[in-house]
Amino acid sequence: MSAAPGSAGWCTFGLAGALYGVDVERVQEVLRPTGLTRLPRAPLPVRGLLNLRGQIVPAIDLRVALGLPAAPDGAPRPNLIVRDGAAAVSLIVDTIGDVQPPDAGTLEPAPGTAGGPAGHLLSGVIPLADRLLLVLDLDRTLDHAFSTDSTTTAAGPDHGRQGEPA
Repeated sequence: MSAAPGSAGWCTFGLAGALYGVDVERVQEVLRPTGLTRLPRAPLPVRGLLNLRGQIVPAIDLRVALGLPAAPDGAPRPNLIVRDGAAAVSLIVDTIGDVQPPDAGTLEPAPGTAGGPAGHLLSGVIPLADRLLLVLDLDRTLDHAFSTDSTTTAAGPDHGRQGEPA
């Protein structure tokens, strides 16, 4: 596998000690940790809503969505705002990394053990000089996080992805 066609690079972030990345062209901005408004009956990974300059944005805890251990209580966690079509979605991560250029390495198929229980949400991996970059398939990850029939949810049948009919 080679670099993703048309990719301008990867915006990286840390989760539970691992380095993850998403296509930088899908990233809108990075926010400091911010308060959220809880959303009753939302899927478990959806931690609430945030107000982004008048736009209501769902916030997904990527640790929960990926089946990783919970973050330490009280740890400030930044928000990576990504585009899902015309809508914005906040991904709550542990740390924000840097942007890896498209020539940082070759996107290779993810080994079966990469990514833990949510390995199926990876597009692949990029071996870097000092670690492995786990590249998330953002569309699959968002579908999984907003899913109401996933084992990681506790929601009713009326919650879909933002902007989609229920």
